[in-house]
Amino acid sequence: MVIRFLIAILLGLHASLPARAAGGVINITVRHDGLKRTALVNVPPQVAEGRPLPVVLNFHGGGGNAVSQQRYSHMDAIADREGFIVVYPNGTGMLQDSLLTWNAGTCCGIAVRQGTDDVGYVRALLDELARRLPVDSARIYATGLSNGAMMSYRLAAELSDRIAAIAPVGGASAMPRFHAKRMVPILHVHSIDDPRALYRGGLGPPFPFTNVRVRHRPVEETLSEWAAFGGCNPKAELRDERHGTPGTQSADHTARLYVYTGCRDGTEVALWQLTGAGHVWPGGELDFLPRLLGPGTDVIDANEEIWRFFRRYHLPPARQ
Repeated sequence: MVIRFLIAILLGLHASLPARAAGGVINITVRHDGLKRTALVNVPPQVAEGRPLPVVLNFHGGGGNAVSQQRYSHMDAIADREGFIVVYPNGTGMLQDSLLTWNAGTCCGIAVRQGTDDVGYVRALLDELARRLPVDSARIYATGLSNGAMMSYRLAAELSDRIAAIAPVGGASAMPRFHAKRMVPILHVHSIDDPRALYRGGLGPPFPFTNVRVRHRPVEETLSEWAAFGGCNPKAELRDERHGTPGTQSADHTARLYVYTGCRDGTEVALWQLTGAGHVWPGGELDFLPRLLGPGTDVIDANEEIWRFFRRYHLPPARQ
Protein backbone atom coordinates (compact mmCIF):
# COMPACT_ATOMS: atom_id res chain seq x y z
CA MET A 1 0.00 0.00 0.00
CA VAL A 2 2.86 2.38 0.87
CA ILE A 3 4.54 1.69 -2.47
CA ARG A 4 1.27 2.30 -4.36
CA PHE A 5 0.79 5.55 -2.40
CA LEU A 6 4.31 6.77 -3.32
CA ILE A 7 3.78 5.86 -6.99
CA ALA A 8 0.50 7.80 -6.98
CA ILE A 9 2.27 10.87 -5.55
CA LEU A 10 5.03 10.65 -8.14
CA LEU A 11 2.52 10.33 -10.98
CA GLY A 12 0.64 13.33 -9.63
CA LEU A 13 3.82 15.40 -9.47
CA HIS A 14 4.71 14.39 -13.02
CA ALA A 15 1.28 15.42 -14.28
CA SER A 16 1.66 18.85 -12.67
CA LEU A 17 4.97 19.64 -14.36
CA PRO A 18 4.98 22.09 -17.31
CA ALA A 19 4.36 20.37 -20.64
CA ARG A 20 7.58 19.28 -22.36
CA ALA A 21 9.89 20.69 -19.68
CA ALA A 22 12.87 19.71 -21.84
CA GLY A 23 11.45 21.17 -25.07
CA GLY A 24 9.70 19.57 -28.01
CA VAL A 25 6.37 19.80 -29.81
CA ILE A 26 3.03 19.85 -28.01
CA ASN A 27 -0.59 20.30 -29.03
CA ILE A 28 -2.91 22.76 -27.32
CA THR A 29 -6.70 22.73 -27.47
CA VAL A 30 -8.98 25.53 -26.33
CA ARG A 31 -12.72 26.01 -26.57
CA HIS A 32 -13.82 29.43 -27.72
CA ASP A 33 -17.08 30.77 -29.10
CA GLY A 34 -18.56 27.27 -29.16
CA LEU A 35 -15.69 25.83 -31.20
CA LYS A 36 -12.88 23.42 -30.36
CA ARG A 37 -9.70 25.17 -31.56
CA THR A 38 -6.22 23.72 -31.77
CA ALA A 39 -2.61 24.81 -32.16
CA LEU A 40 0.78 23.18 -32.59
CA VAL A 41 3.52 24.53 -30.31
CA ASN A 42 7.28 24.16 -30.67
CA VAL A 43 8.89 24.53 -27.24
CA PRO A 44 12.64 25.30 -27.29
CA PRO A 45 15.07 23.46 -25.00
CA GLN A 46 15.63 26.70 -23.02
CA VAL A 47 12.26 26.06 -21.34
CA ALA A 48 14.18 23.85 -18.90
CA GLU A 49 15.84 27.00 -17.50
CA GLY A 50 12.50 28.14 -16.13
CA ARG A 51 12.75 31.76 -17.30
CA PRO A 52 9.89 33.40 -19.22
CA LEU A 53 10.27 32.93 -22.98
CA PRO A 54 9.17 35.07 -25.94
CA VAL A 55 6.37 33.74 -28.16
CA VAL A 56 5.95 33.99 -31.93
CA LEU A 57 2.51 33.25 -33.36
CA ASN A 58 3.03 31.90 -36.90
CA PHE A 59 -0.24 31.79 -38.89
CA HIS A 60 -0.67 29.54 -41.93
CA GLY A 61 -2.01 30.85 -45.22
CA GLY A 62 -5.50 30.28 -46.59
CA GLY A 63 -6.04 26.58 -47.27
CA GLY A 64 -3.15 25.53 -45.04
CA ASN A 65 -2.88 24.35 -41.45
CA ALA A 66 -0.50 24.41 -38.51
CA VAL A 67 1.51 21.38 -39.63
CA SER A 68 2.05 22.69 -43.15
CA GLN A 69 3.14 26.12 -41.86
CA GLN A 70 5.57 24.54 -39.41
CA ARG A 71 7.15 22.40 -42.13
CA TYR A 72 7.17 25.11 -44.78
CA SER A 73 8.46 28.12 -42.84
CA HIS A 74 11.35 26.31 -41.08
CA MET A 75 11.03 28.61 -38.05
CA ASP A 76 11.64 25.95 -35.40
CA ALA A 77 15.41 25.86 -36.00
CA ILE A 78 16.00 29.51 -35.11
CA ALA A 79 13.47 29.26 -32.27
CA ASP A 80 15.43 26.40 -30.70
CA ARG A 81 18.67 28.32 -31.17
CA GLU A 82 17.44 31.66 -29.84
CA GLY A 83 15.05 30.38 -27.19
CA PHE A 84 11.53 31.41 -28.16
CA ILE A 85 8.28 29.48 -28.37
CA VAL A 86 6.61 29.15 -31.78
CA VAL A 87 2.83 28.70 -31.86
CA TYR A 88 1.22 27.48 -35.08
CA PRO A 89 -2.53 28.02 -34.63
CA ASN A 90 -5.14 26.31 -36.80
CA GLY A 91 -7.83 28.32 -38.57
CA THR A 92 -11.30 26.99 -39.32
CA GLY A 93 -12.90 25.32 -42.34
CA MET A 94 -15.26 22.66 -43.60
CA LEU A 95 -12.64 20.02 -42.75
CA GLN A 96 -11.08 19.81 -39.31
CA ASP A 97 -7.42 19.66 -40.32
CA SER A 98 -7.16 21.09 -43.85
CA LEU A 99 -8.32 23.91 -46.12
CA LEU A 100 -8.42 26.25 -43.12
CA THR A 101 -8.68 30.04 -43.21
CA TRP A 102 -8.60 33.11 -40.94
CA ASN A 103 -11.16 35.86 -40.50
CA ALA A 104 -8.75 38.71 -41.18
CA GLY A 105 -11.50 41.18 -42.11
CA THR A 106 -12.46 40.76 -45.76
CA CYS A 107 -10.45 37.56 -46.27
CA CYS A 108 -10.72 34.61 -46.28
CA GLY A 109 -13.16 31.80 -46.94
CA ILE A 110 -15.56 30.27 -44.48
CA ALA A 111 -13.96 32.07 -41.54
CA VAL A 112 -15.16 35.40 -42.96
CA ARG A 113 -18.55 34.09 -44.11
CA GLN A 114 -19.29 32.72 -40.64
CA GLY A 115 -17.78 35.68 -38.78
CA THR A 116 -15.39 33.47 -36.82
CA ASP A 117 -13.95 35.23 -33.77
CA ASP A 118 -10.29 34.51 -34.50
CA VAL A 119 -9.08 37.46 -32.41
CA GLY A 120 -10.90 36.04 -29.39
CA TYR A 121 -9.47 32.61 -30.16
CA VAL A 122 -5.91 33.98 -30.15
CA ARG A 123 -6.52 35.71 -26.82
CA ALA A 124 -7.83 32.45 -25.33
CA LEU A 125 -4.91 30.53 -26.85
CA LEU A 126 -2.38 32.89 -25.28
CA ASP A 127 -4.09 32.52 -21.90
CA GLU A 128 -3.89 28.73 -22.14
CA LEU A 129 -0.28 28.85 -23.31
CA ALA A 130 0.67 30.97 -20.28
CA ARG A 131 -0.94 28.40 -17.98
CA ARG A 132 1.18 25.63 -19.46
CA LEU A 133 4.52 27.26 -20.21
CA PRO A 134 6.72 30.10 -18.88
CA VAL A 135 5.71 32.93 -21.22
CA ASP A 136 7.10 36.45 -21.30
CA SER A 137 3.84 38.38 -21.73
CA ALA A 138 5.71 41.50 -22.89
CA ARG A 139 7.32 39.66 -25.81
CA ILE A 140 4.52 38.09 -27.83
CA TYR A 141 4.75 38.58 -31.59
CA ALA A 142 2.72 37.64 -34.67
CA THR A 143 3.69 36.66 -38.20
CA GLY A 144 2.13 34.60 -40.94
CA LEU A 145 1.89 33.99 -44.67
CA SER A 146 -0.81 35.37 -46.98
CA ASN A 147 -4.15 35.08 -45.14
CA GLY A 148 -2.00 34.50 -42.03
CA ALA A 149 -0.18 37.78 -42.72
CA MET A 150 -3.56 39.52 -42.94
CA MET A 151 -4.46 37.96 -39.59
CA SER A 152 -1.34 39.43 -38.00
CA TYR A 153 -2.45 42.89 -39.18
CA ARG A 154 -5.83 42.35 -37.55
CA LEU A 155 -4.15 41.39 -34.29
CA ALA A 156 -2.02 44.55 -34.43
CA ALA A 157 -5.23 46.58 -34.59
CA GLU A 158 -7.44 44.59 -32.22
CA LEU A 159 -5.08 42.77 -29.84
CA SER A 160 -2.37 45.37 -29.37
CA ASP A 161 -2.54 44.91 -25.60
CA ARG A 162 -0.97 41.47 -26.13
CA ILE A 163 1.04 41.77 -29.36
CA ALA A 164 4.41 43.57 -29.18
CA ALA A 165 5.20 43.58 -32.94
CA ILE A 166 4.14 41.90 -36.20
CA ALA A 167 5.88 40.66 -39.36
CA PRO A 168 3.39 39.87 -42.16
CA VAL A 169 4.74 37.85 -45.12
CA GLY A 170 3.01 38.02 -48.50
CA GLY A 171 -0.24 39.62 -47.38
CA ALA A 172 -1.39 43.20 -46.72
CA SER A 173 -4.11 44.31 -44.32
CA ALA A 174 -7.61 43.05 -45.11
CA MET A 175 -9.45 45.23 -42.62
CA PRO A 176 -12.36 47.15 -44.21
CA ARG A 177 -11.23 50.31 -42.43
CA PHE A 178 -8.15 51.32 -40.48
CA HIS A 179 -8.50 51.26 -36.71
CA ALA A 180 -5.78 50.85 -34.13
CA LYS A 181 -5.39 51.63 -30.44
CA ARG A 182 -1.59 51.53 -30.28
CA MET A 183 1.27 51.94 -32.74
CA VAL A 184 2.64 48.43 -33.29
CA PRO A 185 6.08 47.93 -34.91
CA ILE A 186 5.75 46.26 -38.33
CA LEU A 187 8.18 44.41 -40.59
CA HIS A 188 6.45 43.48 -43.85
CA VAL A 189 8.01 40.95 -46.28
CA HIS A 190 6.60 40.84 -49.83
CA SER A 191 7.70 40.26 -53.42
CA ILE A 192 6.76 42.72 -56.15
CA ASP A 193 6.36 39.65 -58.38
CA ASP A 194 3.95 37.85 -56.03
CA PRO A 195 1.36 36.28 -58.39
CA ARG A 196 -1.37 35.81 -55.79
CA ALA A 197 -1.30 38.50 -53.08
CA LEU A 198 -0.65 41.31 -55.51
CA TYR A 199 1.94 43.79 -54.24
CA ARG A 200 0.34 46.74 -56.02
CA GLY A 201 -3.15 45.62 -55.07
CA GLY A 202 -6.12 44.54 -57.16
CA LEU A 203 -8.19 41.43 -57.78
CA GLY A 204 -6.10 38.33 -57.30
CA PRO A 205 -6.42 35.05 -59.23
CA PRO A 206 -9.06 32.47 -58.21
CA PHE A 207 -8.29 30.16 -55.34
CA PRO A 208 -7.45 26.66 -56.66
CA PHE A 209 -10.49 24.66 -57.84
CA THR A 210 -12.83 27.60 -57.17
CA ASN A 211 -14.07 30.84 -58.72
CA VAL A 212 -13.38 32.74 -55.48
CA ARG A 213 -11.14 35.79 -55.88
CA VAL A 214 -9.90 38.29 -53.31
CA ARG A 215 -9.21 41.98 -53.79
CA HIS A 216 -5.84 42.88 -52.25
CA ARG A 217 -4.81 46.24 -50.88
CA PRO A 218 -1.53 47.73 -52.13
CA VAL A 219 1.26 46.85 -49.72
CA GLU A 220 2.69 50.36 -49.58
CA GLU A 221 -0.77 51.82 -48.91
CA THR A 222 -1.10 49.62 -45.84
CA LEU A 223 2.37 50.55 -44.59
CA SER A 224 1.85 54.27 -45.23
CA GLU A 225 -1.36 54.11 -43.23
CA TRP A 226 0.41 52.61 -40.24
CA ALA A 227 3.36 54.98 -40.64
CA ALA A 228 1.02 57.99 -40.59
CA PHE A 229 -0.72 56.61 -37.49
CA GLY A 230 2.65 56.24 -35.78
CA GLY A 231 3.88 59.70 -36.66
CA CYS A 232 6.70 58.29 -38.80
CA ASN A 233 8.45 60.15 -41.58
CA PRO A 234 6.18 59.92 -44.64
CA LYS A 235 8.91 58.63 -46.97
CA ALA A 236 10.71 55.36 -46.30
CA GLU A 237 14.50 55.28 -46.61
CA LEU A 238 16.54 52.48 -48.17
CA ARG A 239 18.45 50.76 -45.38
CA ASP A 240 19.83 47.55 -46.94
CA GLU A 241 20.05 45.70 -50.26
CA ARG A 242 20.71 42.02 -50.98
CA HIS A 243 21.24 39.98 -54.16
CA GLY A 244 20.81 36.28 -54.76
CA THR A 245 23.80 33.96 -54.74
CA PRO A 246 25.19 33.32 -58.24
CA GLY A 247 24.53 29.80 -59.48
CA THR A 248 21.41 29.29 -57.37
CA GLN A 249 17.75 29.54 -58.30
CA SER A 250 17.67 32.86 -56.42
CA ALA A 251 20.57 34.33 -58.43
CA ASP A 252 18.42 36.98 -60.11
CA HIS A 253 16.39 37.83 -57.01
CA THR A 254 16.83 41.02 -55.00
CA ALA A 255 15.71 42.23 -51.59
CA ARG A 256 15.63 45.85 -50.44
CA LEU A 257 14.88 46.96 -46.91
CA TYR A 258 12.93 50.22 -46.65
CA VAL A 259 12.30 51.81 -43.25
CA TYR A 260 9.90 54.52 -42.10
CA THR A 261 11.88 56.24 -39.36
CA GLY A 262 11.00 58.83 -36.73
CA CYS A 263 7.96 56.95 -35.42
CA ARG A 264 6.78 57.68 -31.90
CA ASP A 265 7.62 55.49 -28.91
CA GLY A 266 10.70 54.09 -30.66
CA THR A 267 8.63 51.99 -33.05
CA GLU A 268 9.37 51.38 -36.71
CA VAL A 269 7.60 50.38 -39.93
CA ALA A 270 9.82 48.44 -42.34
CA LEU A 271 9.48 46.60 -45.63
CA TRP A 272 11.62 43.89 -47.19
CA GLN A 273 10.68 44.41 -50.85
CA LEU A 274 11.70 41.44 -53.00
CA THR A 275 11.90 40.89 -56.75
CA GLY A 276 11.91 37.56 -58.59
CA ALA A 277 10.24 35.59 -55.80
CA GLY A 278 6.64 34.40 -55.75
CA HIS A 279 4.00 34.12 -53.05
CA VAL A 280 6.46 32.46 -50.70
CA TRP A 281 8.22 32.46 -47.33
CA PRO A 282 11.83 33.51 -48.08
CA GLY A 283 14.25 31.00 -46.64
CA GLY A 284 11.53 28.39 -46.24
CA GLU A 285 11.09 25.30 -48.40
CA LEU A 286 12.31 26.40 -51.84
CA ASP A 287 10.24 24.19 -54.14
CA PHE A 288 6.86 24.37 -52.43
CA LEU A 289 4.02 24.36 -55.03
CA PRO A 290 5.95 26.50 -57.55
CA ARG A 291 3.24 26.29 -60.23
CA LEU A 292 0.74 27.76 -57.82
CA LEU A 293 2.87 30.11 -55.72
CA GLY A 294 5.76 30.98 -58.02
CA PRO A 295 9.48 30.57 -57.36
CA GLY A 296 10.84 30.20 -53.87
CA THR A 297 13.79 32.26 -52.72
CA ASP A 298 16.61 32.43 -50.21
CA VAL A 299 17.73 35.96 -51.11
CA ILE A 300 16.90 36.64 -47.47
CA ASP A 301 15.95 34.29 -44.65
CA ALA A 302 12.61 35.59 -43.39
CA ASN A 303 13.01 33.82 -40.05
CA GLU A 304 16.34 35.52 -39.33
CA GLU A 305 15.08 38.95 -40.38
CA ILE A 306 11.81 38.58 -38.47
CA TRP A 307 13.49 37.52 -35.25
CA ARG A 308 16.13 40.25 -35.58
CA PHE A 309 13.23 42.73 -35.79
CA PHE A 310 11.07 41.18 -33.06
CA ARG A 311 13.76 40.98 -30.42
CA ARG A 312 14.09 44.77 -30.41
CA TYR A 313 10.57 45.27 -29.08
CA HIS A 314 8.68 44.69 -25.85
CA LEU A 315 5.08 45.46 -25.09
CA PRO A 316 5.00 48.88 -23.39
CA PRO A 317 3.82 49.04 -19.75
CA ALA A 318 0.05 49.35 -19.38
CA ARG A 319 -1.04 52.94 -19.08
CA GLN A 320 -3.10 53.76 -16.01
